[in-house]
Amino acid sequence: MRLPAADKESRPESAADCSPLRSIYSAWWPLAASWLMMGLELPAVGAVMARLPDPSIHLAAYGGVVFPLSLVIEAPIIMLLAASTALSKDLESYVRLRRFMVQSALALGLLHALVALTPLYEIVVDAVLGIPVEIQGPARTGMILMIPWTPMIAYRRFQQGILIRFGRSRAVGIGTALRLGTNALVLATGYHVGGISGIAVGTAAVSAGVIAEAIYAGIAVRPILRGPLRDAPPVAVPLTTGRLLRFYVPLAITPLFVMLGHPIVSAAVSRMPRAIDSLAVWPVLNGLVFTLRSLGFAFNEVVVVKLDDPECRSSLRRFALLLGGAVTFGLLLVTVTPLSGVWFARVSALAPELSRLAGRGLWIALLMPAFSVVQSYFQGHLVHVHRTREVTEAVVLYLGLTALILAVGVGYGKATGLFFGLAAILAGNGAQAAWLWYRSRSVRES
Repeated sequence: MRLPAADKESRPESAADCSPLRSIYSAWWPLAASWLMMGLELPAVGAVMARLPDPSIHLAAYGGVVFPLSLVIEAPIIMLLAASTALSKDLESYVRLRRFMVQSALALGLLHALVALTPLYEIVVDAVLGIPVEIQGPARTGMILMIPWTPMIAYRRFQQGILIRFGRSRAVGIGTALRLGTNALVLATGYHVGGISGIAVGTAAVSAGVIAEAIYAGIAVRPILRGPLRDAPPVAVPLTTGRLLRFYVPLAITPLFVMLGHPIVSAAVSRMPRAIDSLAVWPVLNGLVFTLRSLGFAFNEVVVVKLDDPECRSSLRRFALLLGGAVTFGLLLVTVTPLSGVWFARVSALAPELSRLAGRGLWIALLMPAFSVVQSYFQGHLVHVHRTREVTEAVVLYLGLTALILAVGVGYGKATGLFFGLAAILAGNGAQAAWLWYRSRSVRES
């Protein structure tokens, strides 16, 4: 869907007087710090759970059920950050988007509660995903404690978009630091108190951290609402409900399909050799890879905002190449040196056999951080001109190829589930990046 590009008169402060690379870096690093701290959350949770009783069961419950299901439920509101950054140019647009955020948050929060508290849980976890019985009980406890997750994510991502649009990216990083601090406090308390299950400690920490970050985002955005946003001139074309839905629905479908890959992987891995070992290793390995991938995720909103200034186009391309090379080198360094053993065995406290399994899996995941940078670069061009349908096409291709490779792995029945799951996601991400490159050519060359 094509809509008019951003109005010059409502350009964010951060887009003015763009100097190559330095200005892009200044906009990117607070968001990258925020994403990086979010990326550290998963390894931190895994490290504490690995030191509590029955670590394999509780890690598998979190990484194989609670985390992927929670991500699928929240998926439709993940792109509120991009939508708020792109559309919150005047007070009227903000109010309309805020109403949409509240309605979506309540609906998805109710859906999460239904899955966690009703017989729908058994249908999803047992009949659909085929999760081993010993994991289902702890996973349900985790799902219940994660009920606040989706509404709080919706609220804070919406407010963070306003902060980014009006040049206050640093506040996003501060909020995430508060989230990580709250998370660490709950994890430390649960660990030292003792007698609390790993899944309860981990999911309570995650929920508490998100709540703290959402509260801070609501406070940090108030000066913008009272000043720059209130005083911003109305956009040339008002943001009607129809225009909002045409812009946002394709974006909402995009992370939904991405997140569907997680429970599909869990379902497939549960039917392959070494199922419990693979599910136990998954959140720890994925947490490490996500930490580096997050640096690429932060680039998406920077591209959306900085394309308001034509002088930034070539600098954005250079920055993408530098960032892609840096994150690939970072993961390669961990993979080929003793750092992987230190991370998995000592920091994450995995058993020796699981640590070796995770180390071998890193080789398969090597290009995932670079693919995140590439996807953000091309996707940012499409979102900037409101061509969100092409973003959805790319993620449909991702999900289809991922599911196909997983089906081959289940049918083959002889390969370790962790390795096939990683290979499927890697191939899907590569296909997604290639499609975004193809569909964004006309935008980048104009």
